[in-house]
Amino acid sequence: MKETGKINYLEIPSSDLDKTKAFFSHAFGWKFIDYGPDYIAIEYAGIDVGFYRSPLVATPESGSVLIVLYSNALEETLKDVNAAGGQIVKDIFAFPGGRRFHFTDLTGNQYAVWSE
Repeated sequence: MKETGKINYLEIPSSDLDKTKAFFSHAFGWKFIDYGPDYIAIEYAGIDVGFYRSPLVATPESGSVLIVLYSNALEETLKDVNAAGGQIVKDIFAFPGGRRFHFTDLTGNQYAVWSE
C-alpha cells in the first residue's frame, strides 16, 4: 500500500542497461520490464526500482546512498554475485546485528548484502 511519506521508488544510474539486466538476473533472479532504450524497471525486488541510462556511478564514496539487499544465505549470495561478474569490494564482515559484504555490479554501482 502506498503511503504518504514512505519510500516508494528508487532510481539507479546504469551506463549499460543490458549488462545491468544480465548481472542482476544471474545473481539474484530479478526480472525486468523495458520502458524504451533508456529505462528498465525491476519486477518484484522488494521495493520498486528502475535503472536509467547514465554515465554516472552510484557509490558511497561519491556521495550516493548504499542500497542494501538481504540474504538468508550470505555465502551463497556472495558466490552468485561473483559468478555473475560482480566485484567484491568488502568481503563478508560482522557488524552489530549481522554480517554483510559490499560489491559493485558490471557498471560500477556499489551495493551491500546483509544477513542476520
